[in-house]
Amino acid sequence: MVRSPLRAFLIVFIPAFAIRTYFLSLIPIEYILPHTRWETLAVAHSLATSGQFADPYALPTGATAHLAPIYPFLLSLIYRVFGMTLTAGYITWLLAAASDSAVFALLPWLAGKLGVGRPAGLLGGLAGAVVPQWPSFVEPLAAIVLGLLLIGFHRRWTVEDPPSTLGTFLFGIAWGVALHLHMTLLPVMLGCMTFELWWSSDRKKWPQSALLVLGVVLASVPWAVRNYVAFDEVVFIRSNFGLELRMGNHDGAAADIDVTAARTVERHPRTNEADALMVREFGELEYMRQAGREAIAWIRANPGAFLRLTASRFLHYWCGPLARPAVAALYTSLTLLAVLGAWRILPTLAVPNRAALLIPLATYPLIYYIVSYMPRYRVPLDWMLLMLAGGWVVRRLSG
Repeated sequence: MVRSPLRAFLIVFIPAFAIRTYFLSLIPIEYILPHTRWETLAVAHSLATSGQFADPYALPTGATAHLAPIYPFLLSLIYRVFGMTLTAGYITWLLAAASDSAVFALLPWLAGKLGVGRPAGLLGGLAGAVVPQWPSFVEPLAAIVLGLLLIGFHRRWTVEDPPSTLGTFLFGIAWGVALHLHMTLLPVMLGCMTFELWWSSDRKKWPQSALLVLGVVLASVPWAVRNYVAFDEVVFIRSNFGLELRMGNHDGAAADIDVTAARTVERHPRTNEADALMVREFGELEYMRQAGREAIAWIRANPGAFLRLTASRFLHYWCGPLARPAVAALYTSLTLLAVLGAWRILPTLAVPNRAALLIPLATYPLIYYIVSYMPRYRVPLDWMLLMLAGGWVVRRLSG
């Protein structure tokens, strides 16, 4: 077994990056070039050309809080340095490929820290590395951040000395920054904080939790101020929940957004100019509120259909896009192997290790059970499934 963490990282990273770089040759040039077809790239384009965090939709609509800010700002720096050129486009995609590869390359280290074992992490990382897939944008970075922050909580739960005041505050700052990369990490943070309050015997655990929350709040202030200036309202990071809820819950909706798009008119201002005009007319926040009200009204009128959709989305999340059986078989196999690994590994771990593994698996997907399914939504958790699956294989081979 490879002893050097750096060597283990490179053993996984190099083939993963090579495979994902090869896939760049299959992407049409018009999608490599900086463009505005996707919300993230559209906002990055606006930032680079006008300095405004704006216009993610089919028509210019002005300031937006549709997206978390960090990744569009990062891409806009690339666009500002290299211009709207093919070079900037390739750097953007290579960044996605590198972050996607790094997720798997970090698995041996993460598995060792979480008690699953470096061999399990190495095997899981190699399996993830060689599976052909298109690089995602923000989700791989969210996976890396999630892993690092889980290690941070795990350390707080296992060290003999209580967390320091400064350390707790900075940890809260780190979580606050992470939420501005990927807001869906919020339930994981809340779950870990709840476990810490239950598990910790430190008399200062409540003040410590309050200090962590203070760090999160302070990290959120700059973006909250920007949103207040832009909209004259308080917006906590993103504005789009009402829209996403409506996208997944209406007459003709399916669990999978691609299936829904094939059989209904997609009511999203990114693809539907009529809805983009509504955003322009009413303002983004009012449009999102109206979309949310429409979704809630439909759910109340169709509780049975909503429950069936929710169950189907749960199935899709863990078993993959069922409309593509070959892909779904791969997703399902990984999930089943991870369940077997958890069944065998978790009883051997200390309680904090179990919590660090189970809390994100239980809390991170919750929002995705009530909105339309997309395969990329599972990317921030796939490393955990690969790690547990690798643990099962290693233990089977070792008897």
